[in-house]
Formats: sequence, C-alpha cells, structure tokens
Amino acid sequence: MDNVRALLIGASSGWRGLGVPAVVGGAALAAAAVVHFYDPHVEGSYGVCPFYALTGWWCPGCGGLRGMHDLTEGHVLDAVHSNVFLLPLIVGFSLWWGEWVVRRWRAVPGRRWSMNRTTLCIILALLAVFTVVRNTPWGSWLAPV
Repeated sequence: MDNVRALLIGASSGWRGLGVPAVVGGAALAAAAVVHFYDPHVEGSYGVCPFYALTGWWCPGCGGLRGMHDLTEGHVLDAVHSNVFLLPLIVGFSLWWGEWVVRRWRAVPGRRWSMNRTTLCIILALLAVFTVVRNTPWGSWLAPV
C-alpha cells in the first residue's frame, strides 16, 4: 500500500526521499559555519549594508550576521540584541525544515506554502516599525551591536 501511495504522489519514502531537504539543511549548516569562523564583528568583513550606506539607517536585517555568529558561539542574549527577528526566523526555519523532512520520509505530499494578504501586511508593518524604532534615540537598544 505504501508503494502505491509513493507512486501516486511521485515521491520516494525513507532515505531516498531526503535528498533535497538534506542539501538545504547542509547549506544552512555550511552558512552557519562560515559565519561562525569568519567573524562579522570585524568592521567590513562582509562588506557594507547597501541600505545603511545609502540612508545611514539600520535596515531590518542589519545585525543578522553578527547575531548568527553570537548564536553559534552560544551567546543567545547577544544574538537577540544584534537582531531581535533572528531567533524567531531560525526557529521558524527549523520547524519548517523538520516538517519537510518528516513529510519526505513518509512520502506525504508537501503543503503549498502560502500567506494571506493580512499576514503579509502585518509582517511588513512590523518590519517597518522595527526599522524606524531602531533608528531613533529611544529605540537605540534595538540597534545592532
């Protein structure tokens, strides 16, 4: 019965179905290793943020590399201070990847990733507010370290 289901949905189960998720997970781990061993706290080590170079403002992603470096060293609070959105983003990616692996292992078709307009507007509004607040004197605690 499982073989019929796998043929119907065109997916392999077990180890044969984990090729693409393994590549994505490996790429994420390789990126984390690069950020761990090549310290972004050194000024100019990864270049300059184009948004910051043009406007002088911290963008929503500024501090993400420094935060990732801090996470790989076990400094969670420093990572949150560098970019408050980094930890939820990593947790969300990890949960999504884990579900993908389980679905591929069981040869269950994946769900389409979609987001309704309201959710997208809320996320964009949060990012815009975060960007403005972190660039004001009373929101300086949100600026990357």
